[in-house]
Amino acid sequence: MTLPLERLKTYALSERPSLVSKEGFARVEVPPPGAVAALLGALPDVLGARALRQLARALLDARRAKAPIALGIGAHVLKVGLSPLLVDLMERGFVQALATNGAGAIHDVELAMIGATSEDVASALKDGSFGMARDTAEFLNGAVRAGVADGLGFGAAVGRAIDRAALPHRELSVLWHCFRRGLPGTVHVTLGADIVHMHASADGASIGAASLADFRRFAELVATLQGGAYVNVGSAVTLPEVFLKALAIARNLGATVDRFTTANLDQLSHYRPRMNVLDRPAAGPSFDLRGHHEILLPLLRWLLIDPPADWVQDTAKGTR
Repeated sequence: MTLPLERLKTYALSERPSLVSKEGFARVEVPPPGAVAALLGALPDVLGARALRQLARALLDARRAKAPIALGIGAHVLKVGLSPLLVDLMERGFVQALATNGAGAIHDVELAMIGATSEDVASALKDGSFGMARDTAEFLNGAVRAGVADGLGFGAAVGRAIDRAALPHRELSVLWHCFRRGLPGTVHVTLGADIVHMHASADGASIGAASLADFRRFAELVATLQGGAYVNVGSAVTLPEVFLKALAIARNLGATVDRFTTANLDQLSHYRPRMNVLDRPAAGPSFDLRGHHEILLPLLRWLLIDPPADWVQDTAKGTR
């Protein structure tokens, strides 16, 4: 039986109520010198607070050493309004590569299109309208097809399409910013897991080819992580699995990748991030931080842009 997908009832993205919009997104502000360091310095020097400080120092050391810092994000990180902070970290040299999953690409595109994203799944599922935003599917699936024809991976294809279309809110797109800066912005897709796969415009061959190209580009990045860091934020399955396989390729081909920092930031403890990101690589310091993304990531960013004075002095001396 062949499903008549061309008969799906779709709607314009602008007609869909979205749960989050740019008006509530994080603001990229720079505090007065020393203000944030004093605030965070008041926290106890134990457990999560200590780990947050140590992670920040490790990332500062990596940037000083000009070693790569790669960030893997689940889609929820974009849904809670953190794309402005991620872009700011790119601009400050704290993120040299960004990886996400298929859902992350969807939210990224919708934010670039209308400055809002995320539908009410439970209510939309009842009448079959869930995931039927026509603009999202046509833009993303079309971008990937065109990108594959030109030899691009998934992330670069989407970033290029956003750029060419001059989408009105493209400043909110992390994939667009990666494309503009020439940074690896990779998308790792599970076929059948994303709303755009439900539409007739989805082409499995193109999606697969684009995602595989991005996996290989990500593996090239992982092969250069010596002295750097990989931070997994909010991906419980896909990115930890992708990271482990990329690391295996790098080491199998003789790359020296045995000393770098790993971290996992999420609301809950999950098996794959703990094993594949923190434990199995056995590469150096690892940090496991529990909490809401919309709280943890701003705190980490503040520590990076306004570190305590003694950190700066220690870094200048080459000590930790």
